[in-house]
Amino acid sequence: MVLAAVCLIRFSAKKSAVPSAVVTSGYVPYTLVKQIGGGLLPVEMLLPPGAEPHSFEPSPGSMVAVHNARAFVYVSDALEPWAKDVLGAVGKKTRVVNLSQAVAPSQDPHVWMDFGAVVDMARALEKALSEMDPENASSYEKNLKQFEQEVAVLDMDFARALSSCESREVVHIGHLAFGALAKRYHLSLMALAGTSHDGEHSAQKLIDLTKHIRAKHIQSLFTEEAVSPRLAQTVAAETGAQIFPLYTIEDISKDDFSNGVTYAQLMRRNLDSLQQGLVCKK
Repeated sequence: MVLAAVCLIRFSAKKSAVPSAVVTSGYVPYTLVKQIGGGLLPVEMLLPPGAEPHSFEPSPGSMVAVHNARAFVYVSDALEPWAKDVLGAVGKKTRVVNLSQAVAPSQDPHVWMDFGAVVDMARALEKALSEMDPENASSYEKNLKQFEQEVAVLDMDFARALSSCESREVVHIGHLAFGALAKRYHLSLMALAGTSHDGEHSAQKLIDLTKHIRAKHIQSLFTEEAVSPRLAQTVAAETGAQIFPLYTIEDISKDDFSNGVTYAQLMRRNLDSLQQGLVCKK
């Protein structure tokens, strides 16, 4: 099997007392490091934009990058089973930050979809960066407080916007990445796949989803960038439902990566789609 090419895209950074890069697994830790780091640390990401995070295969270049890194930050072994291979390459001075260790154990690896959990992840990251680069600890602490405030506003806006909707049925033509979000705001979630994309998109599941949409008279369905648009289009054609996008944040489009779209911005997009799709009062 041909190994996937490594994506080492560096975030423009100010001159720092810590010259080595922080290497992240994918976009969730990448955007958190960017925001908490505030440009003081160079950041590199292993997962290429648009790649599937659950089944990515690290290249030799990935191993070299992690070996030379000041820190390697990833979400969890459950989300990124390939991380165990990368961890074998860490250098003696490479700090390893497993963000999932900061949150309560869960069967759902998409823990950042819960706002309480993502704040805990950001706090663990701030602690690691401050210990690694104590000269800039006050900046990291300030950036963390700003992130906490941003997420608190997001949480309130989600709760208010989703409190009064004509439908609470979220039918997702994608994998089961939004379970924590649905639970937090008392939505019913039905997804095409499990917590990973691998081998999950069967014809029978599409049929079952179509029957569910018809039986419940559901007018909207949701999809994600990592899934072929033909799947959602097929169900929409059969049911007349309208399609709205949701963003898992674990993978990212090339355009969004280039534009440095943040966690909060992507979650705002999700809120907009849910409000429209579920017909919520504004």
